[in-house]
Amino acid sequence: MASLYVSSLLYMLFQGGKTAVMLFCIFNGLILYLILGYWSGIRRISGSRRIAATAPAGMAAGSADSRVLAAGDSLRVEMQLRLPGYYPVPYVLVQERLERNGGETIPFEVSFVPGMRRSGAADFETPPLRRGVYRFLPTLCTTKDVFGFLEHEGSFEEEMSFSVRPRTIAVPGWDRVSRGAKGHFSHSAAPRSSRETTQINGIREFIPGDRLSRIHWGATAKTGQWKSKEFEREALPRTIVLLDACVRSGPGEAERFETAVSAAASLFEHGMKRGTSMGLWCSSAVPAALKARSGGDQLHRAMELLTEASRDGADRLAQAVLRADPILEAGSMTLLVTDAPPEEIRQAMSWLARRGHNPCCIRVLDEDQARSADGLSDHAVGPVHAIRSLEELPEALSGREAAADAGS
Repeated sequence: MASLYVSSLLYMLFQGGKTAVMLFCIFNGLILYLILGYWSGIRRISGSRRIAATAPAGMAAGSADSRVLAAGDSLRVEMQLRLPGYYPVPYVLVQERLERNGGETIPFEVSFVPGMRRSGAADFETPPLRRGVYRFLPTLCTTKDVFGFLEHEGSFEEEMSFSVRPRTIAVPGWDRVSRGAKGHFSHSAAPRSSRETTQINGIREFIPGDRLSRIHWGATAKTGQWKSKEFEREALPRTIVLLDACVRSGPGEAERFETAVSAAASLFEHGMKRGTSMGLWCSSAVPAALKARSGGDQLHRAMELLTEASRDGADRLAQAVLRADPILEAGSMTLLVTDAPPEEIRQAMSWLARRGHNPCCIRVLDEDQARSADGLSDHAVGPVHAIRSLEELPEALSGREAAADAGS
């Protein structure tokens, strides 16, 4: 470009004439146009972003909240952008980047042509997203002049993040969580609260709707105010979901762990819906622990921990169970979700049984592995349910429960 400009200048100076002057003026106008492109407004571009979850065909979206998705959902992103100034811009190339779990980056690229008001819209849809926490990085925008000589860049940042939670599946045919197992906590729990006994535990204020049989007439007569009897409640069954996050080499490791996380989330959600006190332990490099509780935001906290869970632990299953001992209570049911070898599972379940716990194992297998290839179910001290995918979980649990009930 510089050589052409110098040539036209020399041509005008030494040759002269209308043609030389016209060429020199054209080159000056072109250079002025290219220089003015620096102030095209692309450096001060602004925009807004709106997101919405879209589920695969035949499935419902994981949540009504667009910032909470289920694994496998896609995200629809709609952007409104505006360029300040008056300089004509032929098109704008928009580069969006999604960061997953603070590491992996997923790029997207779309373009739009600004309208008369120097604004435009761009949208795109992500592929099915994996479990994790995502955030949008600063949006990069680029444009070129009509000749394609110079490129101008700008960016804007609108902080936005969302979570992709593990997929869950209903297990309606399984009631071992809600009734506990044979042990200290082997009784039913009402969906919202534990059952009251006939043992009077104290006196409380009268609540409109209390039956006459609940009124404490002696306390009412003494105080001049309505008083009701307070009864002791049965202990809620407690269940701890222990997710094995030990690193194991071999093909299909990532898929097995995702299935394990989804199974753990499904079991936790099932227990919470049944009014059971649920706890969680994940044996990652930094263990995630959640003491057994019922109600409140327990399910939300567990889903957050499972969303961020990563397979980077060093403890084998038996060691993970030992480290989880502080949140394990005697008589509680412990659900092991693992893809560990049979010997590790036997050791862990035997240790739990000796400590007075009620172990149950969900073993995740490879897609091409037979469920009963190792005979683990016949030698373990508790029920072992083998699955190869999340969709097999309800059938595996229902089948094992039916067999156990028939044999009892």
